[in-house]
Amino acid sequence: MASSISATGFKGGFGTAFMGSWGTSIVGEDHAMLVKTVPSHVRVAKPVKSPPMMKNVNEGKGLFAPVVVITRQIIGKKRFNQLRGKAIALHSQVITEFCKSIGADAKQRQGLIRLAKKNGERLGFLA
Repeated sequence: MASSISATGFKGGFGTAFMGSWGTSIVGEDHAMLVKTVPSHVRVAKPVKSPPMMKNVNEGKGLFAPVVVITRQIIGKKRFNQLRGKAIALHSQVITEFCKSIGADAKQRQGLIRLAKKNGERLGFLA
């Protein structure tokens, strides 16, 4: 008595469906069932890349960093960023007025603004 195991279930005893060479082992109903269930092609999604995050290299460092971090946690990130933006804009205006009063050109003014940013990073204001 011959028995076989097919993709649809167990038939008969504890034998196998292998009869003959490897090339002829899947024939008949088993072959048709496998052809229907196996997809002809598989789509592979591209790996999801997270957008680069602009992080401060001095985050958590500096004299005022703990105060900045605690303030951000208390008032919330959105409100904190609004407040920070206003403070930076006001400071830039002060630098611009100072440059006007001493007669510095735009290039020197831009250099002073960059210097203020670097100092703010070192002191922890941009943590």
